[in-house]
Amino acid sequence: MRISFSSDRASTQAVDVVAVIVPQGKLAAAVADLDGADGFGGALAGAARDDTFEGRSGTTFWTPALGRIAARRVVLVGAGPAGVSDLRAAAGVAGRQARDKGAKSVALYSADTAFAGEGISLAIEAFAEGNYRFDKYKPVAQRKAPADELRFVGVAEDAAAVARAEALAAGQELARNLVNEPAAEVHPDSLAAVAEGLANGDDITVVASWDFDTIRAKGMGGIAAVGQGSDIKPRFVHLRYEPKGGAKAHVALVGKGVTFDSGGLSLKPSDGMMTMRCDMAGSAAVIGVMKALSASRPNVRVDVIFGAVENMPSGNSYKLGDILTMYSGKRVEIHNTDAEGRLVLADCLHYASGLKPDVVVDLATLTGAAVVALGDWYTALYSREDTTANQLLSAAGTCGEAAWRMPLPDLYRDKIKAEWGETKNTGGRAAGSITAALFLSDFVTTPKWAHLDIAGPAFLDTPLLHYVQGGTGIMVRTLCRWIHGLGE
Repeated sequence: MRISFSSDRASTQAVDVVAVIVPQGKLAAAVADLDGADGFGGALAGAARDDTFEGRSGTTFWTPALGRIAARRVVLVGAGPAGVSDLRAAAGVAGRQARDKGAKSVALYSADTAFAGEGISLAIEAFAEGNYRFDKYKPVAQRKAPADELRFVGVAEDAAAVARAEALAAGQELARNLVNEPAAEVHPDSLAAVAEGLANGDDITVVASWDFDTIRAKGMGGIAAVGQGSDIKPRFVHLRYEPKGGAKAHVALVGKGVTFDSGGLSLKPSDGMMTMRCDMAGSAAVIGVMKALSASRPNVRVDVIFGAVENMPSGNSYKLGDILTMYSGKRVEIHNTDAEGRLVLADCLHYASGLKPDVVVDLATLTGAAVVALGDWYTALYSREDTTANQLLSAAGTCGEAAWRMPLPDLYRDKIKAEWGETKNTGGRAAGSITAALFLSDFVTTPKWAHLDIAGPAFLDTPLLHYVQGGTGIMVRTLCRWIHGLGE
């Protein structure tokens, strides 16, 4: 998508659609440039009021331009109180509306000066989110082409903001595509290949790419056990981004890579299995981060690590009552083969800790309990370290990816106490997201660690705000902003 800037009036923009951001209660001022005597002559605001459009967040009003201005059509997009998050959301709605209506070129206009610097980047990212569709398997005639130009009106050009936004949007789009692909297309081997394809022979390298035999030889009992029931055996991948001239910080990102989760022998019902291609959204996110970093190049060393597995039932599947010896040497008693993601993450977290990074962050569609607690919009954040937790919350707040810090009390540790092993892989229904995080914490040896349970926002069963159904690429932009902040 081409990003351009124009100092001319909104009424002179020869585009498919002029998208006007309208704060609630400020309709007349927002559309004044289009509604003057040389434009709609007051009819635009009047028609919007007749349609009960008031500028509430997420609402829209469409009208053909009828030759009164240079654009073919106008859409008014409500921005509510018009804070930064409201303006960003409005840009996202404009992107979604543009694709739904088949607009190829969009001029984005706000009567105030809200779009500047970081605001430009946020608006581009949001517009790209709304403009996204995964329709490659539909007949060509049913596909809706995305807008190929976004033009900012009355905004000074900012090449740095555009470059930053384009990098983040590309990383998020890759993550969304990986999540949305069928499991027959994205499986352990193909996911590993996508990640390895990001290596550029310069600042991004493949440190490790292990097959099943190597995973077992290295003693990664969690990854090996979860993946052994599938005909497509597990993979372990470690990518590294190393900035030129030295790094100001060192981060390890760990993603859950269950490319399809049937539940194993603890088999899910059909309804619960239908969208389980999304169970690799954590690994998709960290791969997306690496793609974004390849363009944005922060002064931070970043290690990206994931185990890719299919959790399938077969005569060779791991079983309830098994006691697994993990990469760390801990012995884990299996009480539910559908609590598999934490086993894969545990081996990856121990490996990541051995790299001695300043901080480890893992992402996983880990528990239904997080969805019950926080719904489809909020990521559950767990950490015992306030600085990292607050940095991640701040980065998420900046870019509109909601996160909520959850408690991590040792009070609940007895729930994962095992009879025969050192620990067990599920703590029961109560506090399920917390006990999962407690389990993971036992495999981290770095002082700073955060766990992001993205089970709610990683995949949407129905559209939400400007996101369409499917993968969201959640936390790609949050992590990139956080990483850049560490390097400043």
